[in-house]
Amino acid sequence: MIQKETLESIYGFSSGELERARTRYEALAQGFAPGRALLRAFSAPGRSELGGNHTDHNKGRVLAAAVHLDIAAVARARGDGVVLIRSEGFPDALVDISGEDGLLVRPAERGTTAALARGIAARMAARGARPGGFEASLSSLVPQGSGLSSSAAIETLIAKIFDSLHCGGHFSATDIAKIGQEAENDFFDKPCGLMDQAACACGGAVAIDFAGADPEIKKMPFDPLAAGFALCVVDTKASHADLTPDYAAIPEEMRSVARFFGKTFLREINLQDVLACAKDIRKQAGDRALLRAIHFFNEDERAGKMAEALQALALAQGEERRRAMSGFLDLANESGDSSWRLLQNMHPQDAHDRQGLAIAIALTKEFLRAGGLKGACRVHGGGFAGTIQAYVPQEALEAYREKMEALFGEGALYVLRVRDSGAAELSLGL
Repeated sequence: MIQKETLESIYGFSSGELERARTRYEALAQGFAPGRALLRAFSAPGRSELGGNHTDHNKGRVLAAAVHLDIAAVARARGDGVVLIRSEGFPDALVDISGEDGLLVRPAERGTTAALARGIAARMAARGARPGGFEASLSSLVPQGSGLSSSAAIETLIAKIFDSLHCGGHFSATDIAKIGQEAENDFFDKPCGLMDQAACACGGAVAIDFAGADPEIKKMPFDPLAAGFALCVVDTKASHADLTPDYAAIPEEMRSVARFFGKTFLREINLQDVLACAKDIRKQAGDRALLRAIHFFNEDERAGKMAEALQALALAQGEERRRAMSGFLDLANESGDSSWRLLQNMHPQDAHDRQGLAIAIALTKEFLRAGGLKGACRVHGGGFAGTIQAYVPQEALEAYREKMEALFGEGALYVLRVRDSGAAELSLGL
């Protein structure tokens, strides 16, 4: 069954925000030939990782949140099995998913939106619901390469369009997340865990435990502004384009430690066993693999504690709220320190002249220390390049923005709002 969201539930109740959203969807609708009565509107959010840096791919726990920056789409069904996706600033993606070979991997498409669309259609068909074609126009507010997961946003958006137009709302948010991940792994040819897609598909702040065959996803309220803090992401303007080997090495090295014990994932073993065998693990898997495994166990436990802190924060008032938020920020700082020391995803290997993430974190810490301010900062998402995350007291936000944008350019700092809705169709008459 298809459930539709309202414009207010997606974009809030500010008259200015609502008017901008309506104008945005109207502009997308203008690109279609006659037949506007058949147009449907969709939105998928970007996401911010709150805790659990590089734990999802080894069956660990993560904490993430959908954010207000989104990809909007206007779409209509086609009857010929062709998918046409127009996106501002990008070449059109044209995919024919009809016929027996329409759902097979095309090596020439790897790394493209066309590959994602074909892969999503293939994975839906494998689950018993063969999707058809559609035409869509997209507008993205999720900065590409920013660590806010524009890739997962577009995957869950495409899956939601397929599901609404052709599958009758057959797929759950968890299904859509898995389908997006599989398409990115197998058709787009980029290894990734499931955290990004789960946050974009489900919406809100979500604590996700990947230990079982099906991830356990728990939604919870999170409004850092209510606790007096701005949730910021600082874009250091460095590209992820050539970093796939760096990302792929992290899960592989972690799993090499699991294989030492005859297991597949680190979640199947424990830190005490790893430490007891440290000498032999160093010989078999290498020093960095051992350090990254230690990070995994600590970060996995920390993600659970961060989820508990958010639950306490949601129930707290007054001084209790301040203490709950302070505890959460301490955990966020610990996460950032562990990523820097143990996981080692602050900059590309041997890139001594490309350390924007380390600079951003070091100067954020100095900003908070010099002002005697409570706050936190950590690497955001995959790391190596892209963005950091910072919690800054609301009263210091503009001073912090000035400092970060002096370093990384105008518009480098984004203040994020947590969005309750995941990938969704909107009840928006066009």
